[in-house]
Amino acid sequence: MPSVREEKDLPELPLERYEFSTRDSERQTEAQERMTRTCMRKRGFEDFPLRPARPEMANSLAMVAVAMPSYPYGTLDLDGARRWGYGWEPARSRTDARWPEGRAVREEEQEALYGRGGKRASGCANSGAERLTEGVRDKTRMYTYVSERSRRLDKVIAKDKRVREALDTWSDCLESKGVKRYRTPYDAFGDKAWSRGNDHGGNTDRSAKERATATADVECKREHNTAGVWWAVREEKQREDVARHKDTYEAVRADQNRLRANVKRVLGER
Repeated sequence: MPSVREEKDLPELPLERYEFSTRDSERQTEAQERMTRTCMRKRGFEDFPLRPARPEMANSLAMVAVAMPSYPYGTLDLDGARRWGYGWEPARSRTDARWPEGRAVREEEQEALYGRGGKRASGCANSGAERLTEGVRDKTRMYTYVSERSRRLDKVIAKDKRVREALDTWSDCLESKGVKRYRTPYDAFGDKAWSRGNDHGGNTDRSAKERATATADVECKREHNTAGVWWAVREEKQREDVARHKDTYEAVRADQNRLRANVKRVLGER
């Protein structure tokens, strides 16, 4: 069982070997954006940017995603908890700076980009995605099988006696530090008392109570190795599931490798 104090202390889980990595997703996005721009320029939009500006709402959602804690362990960043509670530093406005965004999509480009009358297949945005999945045997399975298995397993894991006992100990620890008792770390993160909403762009108000709660949350996990116990049970259950469904997991990996090969060709790599 690992001793987990920070997110970097979490070892890889069995199902992670059958998932796209963050780097995979970035490369896939880059390849698709390149193909989309090429398609749009062929349709007469010569100055179409590589990466159009995102709507303001999308930027807010991106920041909320960054603030979400490590699933299912909750926040593990003690310094961040002390300073920002369950939110993020207000000065952070962008998290994805692979290259600057270009201009917004113009009205006259909408049909070429997204398709006519809801028929997305005719749009440049969709044509790039289709090219990247050429040769993939089962796209739905490739994108959803592992996440669905993980969700099913986590429901079982949440009821495991070892996990329940670890969370009960964590909850007792919160009370001992003078903050509200929560059933799970996600309940603590999602408490409506933190005023997460439109007035903050999805961020919290980072009140003294919120910061004290988040700090106790992380300290208790460290004191009782809550995340370490939880990880060990997840590792056990996932390893057993991979052994039971080995052929399907390997089929998913094979399709992922086909997509990776397509991305590599689009990016001009050998």
